[in-house]
Amino acid sequence: MIHSTSPSDRTARTEAIAPVPQKPVERGPGADHFTAEHSAALRAALAAQPEIRPDVVARGKALAADPSYPSVDILRNVAAKFIASPDLTIDES
Repeated sequence: MIHSTSPSDRTARTEAIAPVPQKPVERGPGADHFTAEHSAALRAALAAQPEIRPDVVARGKALAADPSYPSVDILRNVAAKFIASPDLTIDES
């Protein structure tokens, strides 16, 4: 955002900024590239996972049956986030 108090008649002084030599970034194997082999491996790993995970379903059922879940602290935290979030239904443009 450009504030109205920002002077618009000035440009950045490039002579005041000393160039920093760039070193090549060293990355580990497989960083920043994705191949068809990676895609196939990910698809195979996903296909190997069960569609329904009984351990997660059991935990969900246990939490749903627990009258103290979610805790008061969690509810207050979520409520505070709702209160602090902007109202997106109001057009402020």
